[in-house]
Amino acid sequence: MGQNGNFEMIKERFRNANVDEKIQIYTTTQGLTVDQFKELLRMFPLQHLDKLERAMG
Repeated sequence: MGQNGNFEMIKERFRNANVDEKIQIYTTTQGLTVDQFKELLRMFPLQHLDKLERAMG
């Protein structure tokens, strides 16, 4: 399975995850492109962005 297939799996896990799991996936996944990170960020609940920012800080 190539890079795109791996990203599709990551995206599906991210889509089904709770907020804490989304943060864990977003902050620990390596090798994604900027566009792929942006795509995940678009699926992140906006009301919890401050929590994501703190986790990345």
